[in-house]
Amino acid sequence: MSLKPSISLKLGQQLRMTPQLQQAIRLLQLSSIELEMEIQEVLDTNFMLEEFDPERDNSEEETSLDQPNEERGEDGSDTASSEASSAEDREFETDEIPLDPEIDGEHITDSRDEVDAESIAVDLPVDTSWEDVYDDNFVSSAGSGDFSDENFLETRNADSTSIQSHLLDQLNLLNLTESDQYIAASILDGLDNEGVLQIDVEDIVESAPPEWEIEIEEVDAVLHLIQHLDPVGIAARSLQECLAIQLRELPDDTEGKTLALTLVENYIAMLANRDYVQLARKLRIKEAELKEVITLIQTLNPRPGASIVQESVDYIEPDVFVSKQNGRWVVELNPKSAPRIRVNPEYAALIKRGDTSDDASNMKNHLQEARWFIKSLQQRNDTLLRVSTKIVEFQRGFFEYGEQAMKPLVLHDIAEAVELHESTISRVTTQKYMLTPAGVFELKYFFSSHVSTSSGGEVSSTAIRALIKKLVAEENPRKPLSDSKIAKLLEEQNINVARRTIAKYRELLLIPPSNERKQLI
Repeated sequence: MSLKPSISLKLGQQLRMTPQLQQAIRLLQLSSIELEMEIQEVLDTNFMLEEFDPERDNSEEETSLDQPNEERGEDGSDTASSEASSAEDREFETDEIPLDPEIDGEHITDSRDEVDAESIAVDLPVDTSWEDVYDDNFVSSAGSGDFSDENFLETRNADSTSIQSHLLDQLNLLNLTESDQYIAASILDGLDNEGVLQIDVEDIVESAPPEWEIEIEEVDAVLHLIQHLDPVGIAARSLQECLAIQLRELPDDTEGKTLALTLVENYIAMLANRDYVQLARKLRIKEAELKEVITLIQTLNPRPGASIVQESVDYIEPDVFVSKQNGRWVVELNPKSAPRIRVNPEYAALIKRGDTSDDASNMKNHLQEARWFIKSLQQRNDTLLRVSTKIVEFQRGFFEYGEQAMKPLVLHDIAEAVELHESTISRVTTQKYMLTPAGVFELKYFFSSHVSTSSGGEVSSTAIRALIKKLVAEENPRKPLSDSKIAKLLEEQNINVARRTIAKYRELLLIPPSNERKQLI
């Protein structure tokens, strides 16, 4: 068989993603915060795009309609302006990139020819006054002033306070020797975020300079000093030590202090296992008195360091608003997520027909990219609104009656209803949030698997978790419901759920086992 070059025809299909489609898919999966950053980045790189305020534009339009009649025609229209605009529109119209009034806004004519040497000095000053840059009402953060934001200092210094800095400020007020300062610094370095000491006393002694001849007793003395700073119980090596330190700081006439200290020092394991019968026998007290002792222990702070370190709060910007109006559930997009950008009409008007220069080509490319971006934003918001509306239609029972009325729902159901692919539904529901009268929920929250009932129906797993939460909230604290008992109670409602499934749902709800939920009445 001889090998030689030849020409042949081959028919086949290939899937290619255009740049426009890639951009639309990428914008679809962005969260609201990421979308704002993406819009700002495009505004910074594409001079053809600009931000606009519809209310401001409408006010400017109304102002222009109030011009004197001498400058307007008999019918109230600006004839001179309209004639100039129509003439320049024809001059700058281009076949390659037709203007889109919906995207580009009102077309503004090019006024280059109207600017002469005499008007430059008056209309276009080359310098700005100091008042345009400096705000006379600005108050320095170091001085006293009336801030518009009441929580300015709180938000400004939210992450500046740590356990180490909080304790170091108190230690600096004490007259410590050089060796004691070293020990204190070593102890502070060994604290975790909850204020628990994670290093051994022996390690501090071994790491100290030999010429200081530090003993364990000296380290214990500094540790005892730190443990009684604010908050009391900080730098404890265990929960037992932390609670005991706080109990000893209570006044001597505190009722139940002695019994509580005995319980913490000797029987804290029984308290963790909620073995109240054995605890009452060991302490030789009745259950009513034991309840008072436990109540006193519950007033203590098992994690003193947690009150110092304030974790940063992540705020969620909802993409969709859901409200009930005139007996109907209405879905609206968050105005912040709607595109408030447009093509700058002045720059778009500079493109001339038949101009093949590099500058003209560059402007045409930026104009085309700007229109692609705006179309992608519009498509994203349209898809988000359609999907959210269908979710509300499917889960109307949830909005009316709560979690227990949630229906089973999968991506395929919404994809079939809005005639989109499941992957598109997955992208549009990821990191997108809906503000409802019941709270803020991610769109994926409304999707759940189903469990069959005895009558052949289906129940959402979310509804089952809501039933488990309700049963646990109504249980007898002295005899909490076990997983098997919960499964039997659900079976009485024609919901067949295995015990291990109940245990899995209970763990997802952060509900402890029945032995840890037992309480004294």
